[in-house]
Amino acid sequence: MKRYLLVTIIMLLSTFVAACGNDDEKDTKGDKLEVDKGLLSVEITLPATMFEGQDADEVISDAKEDGVNEVISNDDGSFTFKMSKAKHKELLEEMKVSVLEGIEETKSSEDFASIEDVTSNKDFTEFTMVVDKEKFENSFDGFAAMGLAISGLYYQTFNGVKEDKVKATIIIKDKTSGETIDTIVYPDDLNQ
Repeated sequence: MKRYLLVTIIMLLSTFVAACGNDDEKDTKGDKLEVDKGLLSVEITLPATMFEGQDADEVISDAKEDGVNEVISNDDGSFTFKMSKAKHKELLEEMKVSVLEGIEETKSSEDFASIEDVTSNKDFTEFTMVVDKEKFENSFDGFAAMGLAISGLYYQTFNGVKEDKVKATIIIKDKTSGETIDTIVYPDDLNQ
C-alpha cells in the first residue's frame, strides 16, 4: 500500500500544483479528486491526469492487492476506488505518518538551515514554522512552507474535506522575537 500511496501522492502533487496555477474556466470533468464517505464504505475518485500512460488493468490489480474492494475505470479516464471505512482509515493513518515524517525532516534537514521548529494542528490545516529571521530572509527555505502546505492539502482532500474548504495556513515566526514574519494560505495565495 505504501508504494502505491507514494506514487499516487506524487502524481496528485503534480496535478494539484498545475491546477492551482490555472484560472481558465474549462470543463474539468475527470480532473477532480472526489471522496464520498458512505455509511459502511468510502469511494475515492482520482482524476484521469494521475493515470496518464498507465495500464488500467495494472492500476486495478495494484489497488486490489492493497486491499481496495472495487476499482472502476470511468469513461473519462478517472478511477473510482471503493474501500471499507477501515481501509480508508488505514490510508489516512499512513498519510498522517507521512506528513509527520515530513515535518520532522523539515526541522532536522540541513537543507533548511533557518528552520528551528515546525508544528501543526491535528487536521493539518495550520503549520507554524519557527525560523532564524536573518537566515530565513536570505535563503530559499520558504519552499519548505509549500511542501508542508501540499501535504496538509492532500490529507484534508483524502479525508473528504470539500474542495472549496481545503486550505493550509503556514505561519512563519521569528525564533527570537516571536513575531509573525509571514502568513501564507494555500492554495489561495498561489493565485495572487
